[in-house]
Amino acid sequence: MSRLIIEFSNGLMTVVELRSEDTPTVDALKNAVPFAASASRWGDEVYFETPASATLEDDAREVMEPGEVAYWPDGKALALFFGRTPVSTDDKPRAYSPCNIVGRIAGDPVALKSVSSGTAVKVSIEGQS
Repeated sequence: MSRLIIEFSNGLMTVVELRSEDTPTVDALKNAVPFAASASRWGDEVYFETPASATLEDDAREVMEPGEVAYWPDGKALALFFGRTPVSTDDKPRAYSPCNIVGRIAGDPVALKSVSSGTAVKVSIEGQS
């Protein structure tokens, strides 16, 4: 299983276990790394722009589980969900619009609370130099 390594300039490192099946979005992300970005916060979601480009897949959705990681085609962004967002209707994270699920955070996603907008981000694939 491939894993993304997301390093934030505040010292936090997050590991994302990518979906085991290859999807066009997962392939696009793998081909885009390594890259750097700037994090943004939207409620209990951290997101940042990627150089990857993908369209909505058949299993795209808006309602997420804490710890899920999705690609948001509208913003070419990777979104890491750890709690409620401004459009949540219950305790579950909800994306602004449908997203492609690409993986899950290994460990406690609540650690992302320490990331603020403007935090620098570096993304790579585990084992890739």
